[in-house]
Amino acid sequence: MAKQQTLAISKRKTGLRKRAVRSFRKHWQFYLLIIPPVLYFIIFKYIPMFGSIIAFKDYSVVQGILGSPWAGFKYFKMFFDNPMAWSLIKNTMVLSLYHIAVSFPLPIILALALNEIRQGIFKRSVQMITYAPYFISTVVLVSMIIMLTSPRLGIFNHILEALGFHSINFMGEPGMFRSIYVWSDVWQNTGYSAVVYLAALAGIDPALYEAAKMDGASRFQKIIHVDLPGILPAMTIILILTVGNLMAVGFEKIYLLQNPLNLSASEVLATYVYKMGLLNANFSFATAIGLFNSVVNLILILFANVLAKRISGNSLW
Repeated sequence: MAKQQTLAISKRKTGLRKRAVRSFRKHWQFYLLIIPPVLYFIIFKYIPMFGSIIAFKDYSVVQGILGSPWAGFKYFKMFFDNPMAWSLIKNTMVLSLYHIAVSFPLPIILALALNEIRQGIFKRSVQMITYAPYFISTVVLVSMIIMLTSPRLGIFNHILEALGFHSINFMGEPGMFRSIYVWSDVWQNTGYSAVVYLAALAGIDPALYEAAKMDGASRFQKIIHVDLPGILPAMTIILILTVGNLMAVGFEKIYLLQNPLNLSASEVLATYVYKMGLLNANFSFATAIGLFNSVVNLILILFANVLAKRISGNSLW
């Protein structure tokens, strides 16, 4: 009986191997195409995960990752005992939620509006104007923001003074930092983000529009009952991915916009990790914070995926 089971398993393995070989010979071009992205993820994503154990060690550059002594949860406890910890988490969460609340619906609205425009020249002009800021680099964008909001030379303060108001140090006000960050990002990325929804709208069956027209539906009713259900899968996936990055708010732009006056609102987990890890060479502490951040993001994306699947039936997996 045991021999028969062993032979059956051996035959099954042989059959699977033969099918795999036949599939590779038949579709070798496709397998060749996926090799570069697979190598990219292995080399730059999965292998670096090994370095996460630094968070549980008293890491020393001389002793290396494996040679450094274990420290357990020492650096996690150190972070949560730090009075700045909850302030950093709060700043990160508030900035991310503000960004999601503003940046998620606006590309949808823009795409729906562009989809209703029938004049080709006007539609292409609006698309070009809204899409062009995406190609501005972060460094250039931050330089523009600093120049426009300068207390002495900024055009915004010139306008305020012309209207009889006092000049404002926009970048020195912690309360204004979040709005400057979020709305400048909206200006830069809304046009690019709308392209995804325009592509989804282009894939809607024209027969649905004809049926809506026959039923006497207005433009607004057509948007509610045809357009929005048509782009709902794309909306769901983008929202899940956005929620999964809730704690991973962009580092580069925030760091460049930071100054000692707005630090109480602009210091987030990403900038704090950079300062602790690279500037202060406290690698274990910085890795512990980064690992905590990644675990929270993983939990959020899993939760958002399950919730989206139950509510709309659409999900990442």
